[in-house]
Amino acid sequence: MKFTGTPFELNPQMPPEGQNGFEHIAEKYGATRAQSVENRAQMTKLGSDLGFDFRWTEDFRMHNTFNTHQLLHWAELQGRKHDLKLALFEAHFTNGRDLSDDEVLADVAGDIGLDREEAVQVLDDQRFAAEVRNAETFWQQQGISGVPAMVFDRQHLVTGAQGVENYTSILSQLADLKG
Repeated sequence: MKFTGTPFELNPQMPPEGQNGFEHIAEKYGATRAQSVENRAQMTKLGSDLGFDFRWTEDFRMHNTFNTHQLLHWAELQGRKHDLKLALFEAHFTNGRDLSDDEVLADVAGDIGLDREEAVQVLDDQRFAAEVRNAETFWQQQGISGVPAMVFDRQHLVTGAQGVENYTSILSQLADLKG
């Protein structure tokens, strides 16, 4: 089985200025502020257990991530997609940086040793826009409508956070099918 990360925008219609996280979750999922606070506490605990520092604020914002996905595509061509993805995650969830701001994206790329000026050019000329849109469309047509979503061998879709035990079972079942 091969694992590849694919582009998926959670909020493709999100305006450039983004939206307050509490408001967004209430609109999208109908969650109350108390439920959002509880979910944030759970993510913070899980993150801490894994060595990641979530720093939620009252004004935490959700942003459109299309340019982020283009930059990740570019980084993948250099074998640095995973490094950039981790740096972007930290920039957003730990440092509260605006990932819809191309300067922020270029800075994060530069911070991990990618060519910052080339990152600016990638974002300015939108050279990977069509490829990213095509990949997004392909995966949407495969039934992916949220994250996390795992597709094993391009044919077995597993959605939602499953936990270690469930993923172990799923992988065992798929391995048995392979014989």
